[in-house]
Amino acid sequence: MEVTDVLSVADISTALKECQANNSFNCKKFFMTCGLSKKSTEEIKKVFRAIDDDDSGFIEEDELKFFLQRFSAGARVLSDNETRSFMDIGDKDGDGKLGADEFVHLVLS
Repeated sequence: MEVTDVLSVADISTALKECQANNSFNCKKFFMTCGLSKKSTEEIKKVFRAIDDDDSGFIEEDELKFFLQRFSAGARVLSDNETRSFMDIGDKDGDGKLGADEFVHLVLS
């Protein structure tokens, strides 16, 4: 499963351009621009599974660092500050990782 099975390449490209500068990533803006925030819960969970590299059922901080590269291989790596901020916003139970339901909530909130 690729994220392009759910999202259009054009929308992904636009979203990636908006955050190509270091420390410019805003997950909420990214979700809106790429169209993920308009998708169903099941479609969002498909994208979650594509980001969960080790199939653990969670997105850990090391996977989150490479979040943009799951949308396009040439995309930049998130900075440590961006990664921590992204995790802090989404990790509602404080376990240091994002579960599928936390990810869905983050995308749709």
